Amino acid sequence: MLLDYAQLTDALRVFPRQTISTTGLRPAAVLLPLFRQEGRDRLLFTLRTDHLEHHSGEISFPGGASDADDADLVATALRETEEEVGLPAHRIQVLGRLDDFYSIHGYHVVPFVGVIPQPKDLQLETAEIAAVFDAPLAHFRNPSIHRVEDWSHEGRIHPVDFYEYGDYVIWGLTAAILRQFLNIAEITSEHCSLSANL
Repeated sequence: MLLDYAQLTDALRVFPRQTISTTGLRPAAVLLPLFRQEGRDRLLFTLRTDHLEHHSGEISFPGGASDADDADLVATALRETEEEVGLPAHRIQVLGRLDDFYSIHGYHVVPFVGVIPQPKDLQLETAEIAAVFDAPLAHFRNPSIHRVEDWSHEGRIHPVDFYEYGDYVIWGLTAAILRQFLNIAEITSEHCSLSANL
């Protein structure tokens, strides 16, 4: 079933969002990019280059640290998306935001969900982005491709999410953001199904 963007916007607006203290953390934002192709909802991911200081070689959503010129964190997510993959900010429809997330590299990360045009002829910032790929949203609803591992960091145990898509392994912060989005999208889909049956 296709997502109802209006219902998803409402769900993102009213869900009990968790916030974290920003003390000592640098603000950052990412965009979870949704689009439709051949009757399916799909997600766009980036593969970061191997030489970056943080998250090198990992799969991520477009995004990065806030700049002083950014009006807010929505602007950060849109600017970073345009810089990294060449999608113009004015062509992205932001539907809402998810929880605040903490990055082990000292960032306070706010993810935004946005609808993008079909990603054709993207202009990658090759210093940061090695490649992009997309995947059907329905794939990640299969519980067999998701697992959680307990990892130790600074003397504490943290659950770390992993999703698999072909040869790609999506893990860590990106996977945690994806998991929350999937939970909200599932509630939205169930609501749409109930409404259709009334």
